[in-house]
Amino acid sequence: MAKTKTAFFCQNCGTQYAKWVGQCSACKEWNTVVEEVVQKEEKTSWKPSPSAAKRISKPLLVHEISVEKELRLNTFDLEFNRVLGGGLVPGALVLLGGEPGVGKSTLLLQIALKLPYKTLYVSGEESQKQIKMRADRIHPNSETCYILTETKTQNIFKQIEATEPDIVVIDSIQTLHSDYIESAAGSISQIRECTAELIKFAKETNTPVILIGHITKDGSIAGPKILEHMVDTVLQFEGDRNYVYRILRSLKNRFGSTAELGIYEMQGSGLREVNNPSEVLVSKNDESLSGTAIASTVEGMRPLLIEIQALVSTAVYGTPQRSTTGYNAKRLNMLLAVLEKRAGFKLGAKDVFLNITGGISVDDPAIDLAVIAAILSSNEDIPIEKGICFAAEVGLAGEIRPVQRVEQRILEAEKLGYTTIVVSKNNKIGLKNTKIKVQLAAKIEDVVRSLFG
Repeated sequence: MAKTKTAFFCQNCGTQYAKWVGQCSACKEWNTVVEEVVQKEEKTSWKPSPSAAKRISKPLLVHEISVEKELRLNTFDLEFNRVLGGGLVPGALVLLGGEPGVGKSTLLLQIALKLPYKTLYVSGEESQKQIKMRADRIHPNSETCYILTETKTQNIFKQIEATEPDIVVIDSIQTLHSDYIESAAGSISQIRECTAELIKFAKETNTPVILIGHITKDGSIAGPKILEHMVDTVLQFEGDRNYVYRILRSLKNRFGSTAELGIYEMQGSGLREVNNPSEVLVSKNDESLSGTAIASTVEGMRPLLIEIQALVSTAVYGTPQRSTTGYNAKRLNMLLAVLEKRAGFKLGAKDVFLNITGGISVDDPAIDLAVIAAILSSNEDIPIEKGICFAAEVGLAGEIRPVQRVEQRILEAEKLGYTTIVVSKNNKIGLKNTKIKVQLAAKIEDVVRSLFG
């Protein structure tokens, strides 16, 4: 009888060791290395068809390879389609990760219930009755969605052969286990083996498979890093549970751009697609409030208008506080230094708090000018006139620098009714017949003079 082969794996990052160690040398975590069986039987849960088993790949010259446009399956969710690059590609494996309770299961169940294709929703975390209760809230009448509660891959593939679905959803990959690996569900070996079996099934049958993945405390997807390499697309579902808005980002996409962004609003009846996020990210206050400025930013191919709030007050303690929500704290310190050095504002002894409303995080340098405008508005306690927004980067010399795709930003501001947008004078703008006034600025002093006299 063959000796069972084992190895030691870090449960946090997946690094393999020949013997047990107390601390993982890769991720520096303690007591995460465990022993797992790596020798498996020469069997797989998914058995390819005889024709596929006989098929042998042959090398072809580049010009001999025929290129046809890949047909995609419409998910009937505009935001999900946008992030995927136009829809689900047949045979693709999509991995969706996110914080507990952010709405991963709700999003995929909602999509599965709307699809006109035969869909198999496999859950290893909830019972059929629990899923039914949620389905009644979201989309009660579905003739094409089958619900299966199972964790063993052998049984799942038997049901797949019986139902022959067009799309398979697995909730979640960490709950699955295969009989051919002698370790607990969620371990490194089980995740790798179950994912490999699902990839084999997806590529053989041309059936798209969507996996839900748990994440660790530092925000990365739980399991071996190879999991993200194995799949075709990695999506991240973000959002604070204290806010109603959720953001879907693409971290990896073999069939489309990784710069796209999808925004949803969490409601009692499920997740609502937000097709025009600028309207929900900018508050509709009739009163003019100091410390508030509107910035025109771009996420992926989509221009957005966001509201930036700043509060400047006298420091009570010895060291002034610098606190940000949704913005880089180091960049805020840099902009405050520029204001003090180049514009003469003494903010070194004052607390500065900055917030981007709506619970989103933005790292676009084009919001620099709006951040400075909000800080100065709060410091002077003078509100910025309604109808003004900003789209420019600020340099260390106090100069207003140009930003990319400024015309899209201008058109988005005009569409939402803004009358003036402040941009760098070095931006080349070819727009004509626009109602919005484009105000050009070269230095911070020009903006301060025009806003606060």
